[in-house]
Amino acid sequence: MKLEQARAEIERLRQEIESHNYRYYVLDEPSIPDTEYDALFRRLQALEAEFPELVTPDSPTQRVGGKPRDGFATVRHAVPMLSLNNVFSEAEMREFCQRVADGLGVEESSIRWSAEPKFDGLAISLLYRNGQLVQAATRGDGETGEDVTANARTIPAIPLRLRGQGWPAELEVRGEVYMPIAGFRAWNQRALERGEKPLANPRNGAAGSLRQLDPKITAKRPLAFYSYGIGLSSETLADRYTGILEKLRGWGIPVCPEATTVQGFAGCRDYHERMLHKRDALPYEIDGLVFKVDDLQAQETLGFVTRAPRWAIAWKFPAQEVSTRLLAIDVQIGRTGAVTPVARLEPVQVGGVTVTNATLHNEDEIRRKDICIGDWVIVRRAGDVIPEVVRSIPERRPADARPFTMPSHCPVCGSRIHRAEGEAVSRCTGGLYCPAQRKQAIKHFASRKAMDIEGLGDKLVDQLVERELVQTPADLYHLQLEQLAALERMAEKSARNLLQAIERSKATTLDRFLFALGIREVGEATAKALARHFGSLEALMQADQTLLEAVEDIGPVVADHIVSFFAESHNRQVIEQLLTAGIHWPEVTVEQEEALPLAGRTLVLTGTLRRPRGEVKAALERLGAKVAGSVSKKTTAVIAGEAAGSKLEKARSLGVPVLDERGLDAILAQPESLESILKQ
Repeated sequence: MKLEQARAEIERLRQEIESHNYRYYVLDEPSIPDTEYDALFRRLQALEAEFPELVTPDSPTQRVGGKPRDGFATVRHAVPMLSLNNVFSEAEMREFCQRVADGLGVEESSIRWSAEPKFDGLAISLLYRNGQLVQAATRGDGETGEDVTANARTIPAIPLRLRGQGWPAELEVRGEVYMPIAGFRAWNQRALERGEKPLANPRNGAAGSLRQLDPKITAKRPLAFYSYGIGLSSETLADRYTGILEKLRGWGIPVCPEATTVQGFAGCRDYHERMLHKRDALPYEIDGLVFKVDDLQAQETLGFVTRAPRWAIAWKFPAQEVSTRLLAIDVQIGRTGAVTPVARLEPVQVGGVTVTNATLHNEDEIRRKDICIGDWVIVRRAGDVIPEVVRSIPERRPADARPFTMPSHCPVCGSRIHRAEGEAVSRCTGGLYCPAQRKQAIKHFASRKAMDIEGLGDKLVDQLVERELVQTPADLYHLQLEQLAALERMAEKSARNLLQAIERSKATTLDRFLFALGIREVGEATAKALARHFGSLEALMQADQTLLEAVEDIGPVVADHIVSFFAESHNRQVIEQLLTAGIHWPEVTVEQEEALPLAGRTLVLTGTLRRPRGEVKAALERLGAKVAGSVSKKTTAVIAGEAAGSKLEKARSLGVPVLDERGLDAILAQPESLESILKQ
């Protein structure tokens, strides 16, 4: 491609990507799926890599962050970033509205107010010159802040170049960088899984992310931005505050969709009540509402008092973090056996709700936060999130405070509690027996790829468990017609059909049965490998860690899960009951893996195939192949059907051979000729 052609396409791609960013972040109306957006972005990256002389600072690809810095330079705000005064009650808000009306010499009900959420994030100033982002600074002390330009450029919601036309030569936009609740939760979940320190709350997450010395770290954090006005402008933009917001929105600056106008105190009160009820459903955290006199001339008339404007106020919501006593720590058993420590608290009001319990996540988190039973602790509740203990207050620790010790046995069923090496979560090992895991265990046992009991859906399982007709999967095989017919949405015919399905499920295969047991991390492929390797349930149940790790693709963690499962007497009892009920399978011939023609080969299926994928997978596995779900450098080949997607692209990028369905047919017909087939 010639330079001028590349220049034209790069400019077209940049405009198209920024247009999609505008629709996504400003209008909240995405017009293409993420995959198409990603394809546009990758194409732009490829062209800029080929023509580096065409890369410009405002390109969407330049958000990834530059080199780490030693510290932040200071920025003096041309117009101070003042704080707002607060009110906390309806009476205080009414008094403020009347004071503004008196200052303007008008009726209180005649004042039009702009109303918008008060975000719980970090205030930031964005300076645009000739439409280009040239500087970003934190609020700091209001007079001076820190230069965080490199970090702000990594936030997708902040445009690097203004859209449209008509913007002033110099424009300072002010707003809030925040961390969406979904992004905060996902980030913390990944942090806990990696054994890393989670973020304390979305506000700390936003502030800490924006103040990273390495912009590449900021780029990885789930940050967003909403504008709430301007600091300075080389031109007059509007005569009303809401008019300024509309201008900003048109130039590609995100403005909160909840921003509106209301009339008088009555309108402010109604908006406050509406947003207080809506607060928990918002995708971001707010700690109150901001009301501003909408008329800019009236703002100028009212002026300022000390370091706050007379024409604006923050009506704060009830606190989301408070302190209280931690009276005890119990443990709860989740539906998958996860053991979660729960703090029993001295009752306290948090966010307008009385809180008596709060999650402590896991044993490591209790240690990291230095929490003891009897401590004074900080409790947080935000949105519909379960309240959590944020930290202890060591300076208020009583003399009789004592450390928490994880119990050795499940408080629900008495089975052993086990924590696998390298995992943060402890688990009850009584998966088939534990009442806390009962519904999950039975639903999994009956699922299509396990025992395949047709007609035994989730709602029916719920009824069977709640009416105490079924306590373990073995009880399914003792259900009576009249018991089933008496259930909701069941009649005699449906009950007979279900009983027949339960009877049919007795004839299964060893690998299906192993999968049905619900052993942690033993999926279909692992169950098949275990069945092929050991040949019998008895041999598997007697296997130790060393023997299990000899099976292909079974490492120490999975082997530990298997040993722990079969070591629990409750699980062995249920297995014995299942076999006594008549579950059986054909004898398994233990084949020497090296004798199978595709032993040691890893294949990946992608796209739409003529035959059912499960059938193809089974055929390949019978020949000794491992059928994986993802592509890596170790993949032997990828078999691509119609409409193959990202797996095909990754295979090509890694140089992994790709076969069509004719190649698949050739492998199945002559598996020993795989090498020659791959070379064709």
